[in-house]
Amino acid sequence: MKLVLPMAGYGTRLRPHTWSKPKPLISVAGKPVLAHFLDSLPMLDQIDEVVFIVGYLGEQVEEFVGKHYPRLNARYVVQPELSGQSQAIWLAREGLRGPALLGFVDTWIETDFSGLDAEGVIWVKEVDDPRRFGLVELDPDGWVRRLIEKPQAPQSNLAVVGFYYFPQVEKLLDAIERQMTGGTMLKGEYFLADAINLLLEDGLQVEARAVQVWQDFGTPSAVLEANRYLLDHGRDNSEHLPRTPGVRIEPPAYIDPTASIHESVIGPHASIGSGCRIERSQIRNSIVEADSHISDSTLSASLIGRAARVADFVGSLNIGDSSEIQGEA
Repeated sequence: MKLVLPMAGYGTRLRPHTWSKPKPLISVAGKPVLAHFLDSLPMLDQIDEVVFIVGYLGEQVEEFVGKHYPRLNARYVVQPELSGQSQAIWLAREGLRGPALLGFVDTWIETDFSGLDAEGVIWVKEVDDPRRFGLVELDPDGWVRRLIEKPQAPQSNLAVVGFYYFPQVEKLLDAIERQMTGGTMLKGEYFLADAINLLLEDGLQVEARAVQVWQDFGTPSAVLEANRYLLDHGRDNSEHLPRTPGVRIEPPAYIDPTASIHESVIGPHASIGSGCRIERSQIRNSIVEADSHISDSTLSASLIGRAARVADFVGSLNIGDSSEIQGEA
């Protein structure tokens, strides 16, 4: 089985962090988004090849995967022009045959991957406001009838979560070729939904499979929400940390063992990266990435990039790598 991961986007909604690293390498609950995605796949050791479709700063993805997942048979494809999801998969078409999983790593799901015996599977989740999402509509027999992008008058509340399976990915590639030849685009991009709709018109039977959990990593607020969820569900390491005088840890929290904490309160829902130094501060509901230094500050609902410096600040911050903030607290 192949695993195809389009990730060439600029991640503009997560700037300033994505100026210096690609979105899949933003840290959440102690490790990058990409690591959470890969580690959530129970069949990862059964994957013949993982195709990473990268763009801006893609060499960082290659370096990370090579270091932390050396046993993966990884292939890297560069998408120089961001003309959509379908174009990304088309660029990776060489060697794509047989069964394939397609996933977008700015989402993380918990689901059952067994019994993949339909002609296609699209993972979905019921949502309260379907106008914000791409949706699937089902026919009377429960098969996917069509996909529709952010409808104003939705006939379904089943949102597409960004994960797909095709036992014969060649059929999808054929549909993408027809889509691109016909110029079927939306706002200058070739959307995967239009290619899948061509397959549905051909009579392909595609199952809509519900996920139990869907976490998005696309915006600062979504990253903090995902951090809270992951800390609540297994990433809290506060019980295993040594007790230090003058330091209070309010679980759930994740603190890298190499971080140095002095006279501070950490948590709840705080993640502190490797090599960080926290002094005389309170940090809750926040992520502080590696090698940052926080002193005499009270932070909440904050995203702090790598090697940042924050002193004498009270409030919420969203600052990128190597930033410096000197407040007047």
